[in-house]
Amino acid sequence: MTPDSLTVGVAGDPSAVALDVGANGWLRGPDGRRWPCALGRAGVTAAKREGDGATPLGTWPLRRVFHRADRVPASPDVGRSGLSVAPLTPTMAWCDDPGHADYNRLVTLPHPAGHETLWRDDPLYDVVVVLGHNDAPPVPGQGSAIFLHCARADSAGRHGLHPTAGCIALPRADLLAILAALPPAPVLLRVRVESA
Repeated sequence: MTPDSLTVGVAGDPSAVALDVGANGWLRGPDGRRWPCALGRAGVTAAKREGDGATPLGTWPLRRVFHRADRVPASPDVGRSGLSVAPLTPTMAWCDDPGHADYNRLVTLPHPAGHETLWRDDPLYDVVVVLGHNDAPPVPGQGSAIFLHCARADSAGRHGLHPTAGCIALPRADLLAILAALPPAPVLLRVRVESA
């Protein structure tokens, strides 16, 4: 696969460049380089449901980047993508309650509905990229908080990485390198059954 073959026409935009993720656990960056990544513990699915542990198949835009400024002091370089980058705070969370109007949206704590706290004790969200999965508008129950984030090492996992709850995860240094190499927007993340 050449970098030219990464161009996809999504939403009528032939200039969109994809970060390709294969069900084999490899992410191909905009320069054609392959990076090992972790996927959902239940594999990949075309019928994503809240809490199923699977990474959804499809193509989504990269929306924005958050980082833990206490652990990643310099804002991550996002190449020429123009993605917004902001520090996480302890009051930031993501609503994962399909019955709430804030489902699959960033919320501020305290929040009355079920949510995932973005300020974590572990390093998984030291750098987190929000993906445009099920967000325009969110459909209750079809998956929330699908991110590109830092991976946890796991000697028993594929590529030495621990499976996720449905996100795509890479070692932090790899994630930062991919972000720094992003071309001008629009940049999309495409999860496919085929190998990347």
